[in-house]
Amino acid sequence: MIDFLIYQGPIIFVLVIVFILGSIIGSLLNVCIARLPREKSIAWPGSRCGKCFQPIRWYDNLPLLSYWILGGRCRTCKARFSIRYFLIELLVGVAFVGLFYLEVIRNQHEMPEFRNAVRDLQFEPFSWQNRAYFLFFLHRAVLFCLLLTAALCDLEDRTIPLSVTLPGTLIGLIFAIAFPWPWPNPPAQAMPLPLVRSASLNQWSMMMGPVKPGLYPWPVWGPPPTGLPAGSWQLGLFTGLAGALAGTFLLRAVKFLFEKGLGKEALGLGDADLMMMVGAFLGWQVVVIAFLVGAVASLFLALPQLIFRGDNSLPFGPGLAVGTLITWLCWKWIGPELQPLFFNDVLLLILFGGSGMMLFSLALLMRTFRPPAKSMEGGSGQ
Repeated sequence: MIDFLIYQGPIIFVLVIVFILGSIIGSLLNVCIARLPREKSIAWPGSRCGKCFQPIRWYDNLPLLSYWILGGRCRTCKARFSIRYFLIELLVGVAFVGLFYLEVIRNQHEMPEFRNAVRDLQFEPFSWQNRAYFLFFLHRAVLFCLLLTAALCDLEDRTIPLSVTLPGTLIGLIFAIAFPWPWPNPPAQAMPLPLVRSASLNQWSMMMGPVKPGLYPWPVWGPPPTGLPAGSWQLGLFTGLAGALAGTFLLRAVKFLFEKGLGKEALGLGDADLMMMVGAFLGWQVVVIAFLVGAVASLFLALPQLIFRGDNSLPFGPGLAVGTLITWLCWKWIGPELQPLFFNDVLLLILFGGSGMMLFSLALLMRTFRPPAKSMEGGSGQ
């Protein structure tokens, strides 16, 4: 027991701190989810009861604890608070622990610079030398919080606020510039550029094998173009910008094709803004796969609502958020399989051109077999 506490105690302590931080952030997200769709400030006024409008004191606003201390009721008027607030705080706390464990301790993406993370955190968990672990986690935690906020706003109010996605895109671009691919790995370990500068894609893939992921799974292109060396802020800026543009234009193109085919409005611009933000955080290749995975996830999320409520209007945002989370956590298996496709301009043109034609054809088919609208003539006479 003593040996366990000596060697694992510091890591457990770090995870406890991460959990507490997550629950505090979850409390802030509750405010964002309640106010941002209504274009209200999250800073003023302070938290208050929705029935009696009395301010909630700080000791009645402790994450996770206050809900149970108060029995889920307002101290003043005894009105019930939704358990959603507690569940979101718990979810964010648990998610932060899971992300730190997977991304740093377990080294899910097998980054060379994180091979000694467990040893480093066991002896000097908060040393300056370990800053890369916490900066990497910060990137993932910020993206998770933005995705959760956007998804729950869309689920509850059928809108994804621009006040979430636009600042989120800017934050993603700042991360991209400050920590360009292949950070935290040294550029020499990720790709010996002199050997592949003039190589074709096939030669490059044979020499290098799968691209080693960093904070961003892949650079904007491989091998990186001349003037965008690995580890440079220029490469980071182009990677983030390409991801943001790919995310918004991909969803806008899908929206355009479906609307032309169906003859009515489809999707929303908030979904395009959401994927713009995701692209700025993860790059254009990841956002393409996240969209496809998100479309499948949306079908599964829609089934319970369709079965139990008879409602087929489930928003797309939650599915896109789930698809993004699955894609980035599973990139270890997805990336190597798709590398020959996503770094080949000819194959990409064929893929996107063929997909566009298929989507438009599907929308036309749906329009053809859509039942005609019921006529308003000959009503009940009431």
